[in-house]
Amino acid sequence: MLSKTKTCVLQGLNGNIVEVETDLSNGMPSFNIVGLPDASIKESKDRVRTAINNSGFKFPLSRITINLSPANTRKEGSQMDLAIASGILKCMGIINEDDLSNTCFIGELALDGEVTKIDGALPMIISLISLGIKKVIIPFDNKEECGVVKDIEIIPIKNLKQLVNYLNGLENIKPWKTTKINDRKKEDSFYDFKDIKGQETLKRAMEVAAAGGHNILIIGPPGSGKTMIAKRLPTILPKMSFKEALEVTKIYSIAGLEKGIGLIEKRPFRAPHHTISRVSLVGGGRIPSPGEVSLSHYGVLFLDELPEFGKSTLEVLRQPMEDNVVTISRVNATYTYPSNFMLVASMNPCPCVSKKLVRPHLECQNIAS
Repeated sequence: MLSKTKTCVLQGLNGNIVEVETDLSNGMPSFNIVGLPDASIKESKDRVRTAINNSGFKFPLSRITINLSPANTRKEGSQMDLAIASGILKCMGIINEDDLSNTCFIGELALDGEVTKIDGALPMIISLISLGIKKVIIPFDNKEECGVVKDIEIIPIKNLKQLVNYLNGLENIKPWKTTKINDRKKEDSFYDFKDIKGQETLKRAMEVAAAGGHNILIIGPPGSGKTMIAKRLPTILPKMSFKEALEVTKIYSIAGLEKGIGLIEKRPFRAPHHTISRVSLVGGGRIPSPGEVSLSHYGVLFLDELPEFGKSTLEVLRQPMEDNVVTISRVNATYTYPSNFMLVASMNPCPCVSKKLVRPHLECQNIAS
């Protein structure tokens, strides 16, 4: 018995369809997954088997072969659990739905059959629209972020048994649509630019920088309010458009920082410590993920105590600031993430400045001769 289901994998911000071909045949009971799966997909054999048994179904004692097509592309992520389980249940005759060609399954399975939240659901949904998919079955906890997308049916499910009942017509689940942005409750901000008292010159400089999207360097003695003012800069930036908010939410979804509130409407503010590595700043890793320059996309990247950052760390900011994108190349693929941010840096003046106020005749000892 052969069945075919569809799921999705990410490469950067772009999703690609993977066809999950499931075959049940006679022979010694076994469970094999082929098609360049990574470790998390190989481990899905145990998750799927246990989830099917704990959902009230009997796992087949057959020779099971799962092929992830195209077989020459490496697949990563645990979101394939739901598609693999659906393929096995369809081969067993438990799922009676014949036409699943326009349906995509995305979700990780817990051992009790619950469908758990995954990272990167929103960029997958957006990519699937352009690939001709009409319906996507997702974890219930991902419904808020995915429901902002139009032109596709979003079906949130809680567990494997609910999925079977839905596909067999025993349970009706209405497609989820997240409430419009203007009707949703805004997230309260602890910081507000209007709370700043004094510092009129700096406030004026920040307003000019915010109006034109300029980068700015703040120099002042400790305790003068540099960090306090920088944290309040996003509150005077223009509101993000729907397109900008969608792009920011996609990045945070991939990074696993989306908090289940749906669309991120506030401009990001990122303030990494000066010990940050180059990879953490621009992105990278074995499976390249967004760095701080991408997480501050359409927002503010604040570097406090700028001279404390390593020279090589600051040098890697050159290309993302010039091109507004950062490209990460690995052996298997090349990933591109957006990085259109406003850089705000702060630093203390030379120690001679404060000494000169007391003894004006002193000359700076740190000027290179």
